[in-house]
Amino acid sequence: MITRVRSELTRYLRTETVGGALLLAAAAVALIWVNSPWGASYQTMIDAHLDIPALHLDLTLADWAKDGLLAIFFFVAGLELKREFAVGELRDPRRAALPIIAAVGGVITPAVIALVVGHGVPGMDKGWAIPVATDIAFALAVLAMTGSRIPTSARVFLLSLAVVDDLLAIVLIAVLFTASLSMLWLAAALACCGAWALAQKLRLHTPLFYLPVALVCWYALHEAGIHPTLAGVALGLLTRVRKDPGERIAPATHLEHVVQPISAGFCVPVFALFASGVPLDSAVFGSLFTDRLSLAIILGLLLGKTIGIFGVSWLVITLGWAKRPAGLEYRDMFALSVLGAIGFTVSLLVAELALADVGDDAVDLAKAAVLVTSMAASLIGSALLLRRGRVHQARRDADQLPQGEGSTK
Repeated sequence: MITRVRSELTRYLRTETVGGALLLAAAAVALIWVNSPWGASYQTMIDAHLDIPALHLDLTLADWAKDGLLAIFFFVAGLELKREFAVGELRDPRRAALPIIAAVGGVITPAVIALVVGHGVPGMDKGWAIPVATDIAFALAVLAMTGSRIPTSARVFLLSLAVVDDLLAIVLIAVLFTASLSMLWLAAALACCGAWALAQKLRLHTPLFYLPVALVCWYALHEAGIHPTLAGVALGLLTRVRKDPGERIAPATHLEHVVQPISAGFCVPVFALFASGVPLDSAVFGSLFTDRLSLAIILGLLLGKTIGIFGVSWLVITLGWAKRPAGLEYRDMFALSVLGAIGFTVSLLVAELALADVGDDAVDLAKAAVLVTSMAASLIGSALLLRRGRVHQARRDADQLPQGEGSTK
């Protein structure tokens, strides 16, 4: 009985709809908590330290959430992306090129808009990076809940786009917010990646090897001064996705089945709980649509992401440099581009890093702008996806009619 219940719970947590619902619930709890009479206890919780003196790790609970738990989430994303590139729809180079190029457009355009709108505003020398990232978990959850009737290639396009987008954002984090880079620790992290890849080639299966290597890789990147979530993506991309003759399941598929429920059911909701606690007082609301800092973020996310992703996609498809995803029309891609404006996870992280020296008021205003824009993008994207879903369903229904029936009506 216990085994069956646990199996059903695991299967339930694998669905993106449930993961998205948990993420939204955690974000709502954080917002209500921090704006309630018990808001001080929320701040006390996220500032509490969980240190490991032997490893010189002096981190708050909020730091553990964004540096540790998100690495697990990015590991799952890396596994999915590797599978799509190796055996999925993106194995065609011209199809793989589209989300990669679109992600670049979806990073450059918001950055340019944020720089133009926020020029001269304190903190915008690095704050222009706040609207460049798409939240993978949030965007896929919205797609799962409202886009179930559009072709499955939509999920592949959005996943690939968001992973590449976040990889670029992590690179920006490393460049903009790395005070010093330890080449020795970076070499150690690369050695861990090499050991992981070699073990995959030698068909080693024991977790007694892989788990320590993953932990050391994460720690090495942290000590090197690079955002350690990059370890999750790197190891996911180095995992084998094709099964050998006689193997029941490929390693990447097995790991995804094991780790994905942990990521969706615990890691991402806990991060949302720690990152979404923004005081929404009258001062924040009064400045949200008048302050150039918040306007740079709102316009960068909502307009920059949509224009950058869809515009570049349309251009490269028209020029013949890439193929449009199977079954998707330009209107479908526009709806997915709007979902690209959901900049929850990494945008909140960059806001904390970029505006830390400006003051808590600026950080809170930036976070509020990210949350409001992400919610607007979710609602607009959902409405567009539902509309497109009805169109696709009507076509499928028409195709299933017996020949001649449609002509007699």
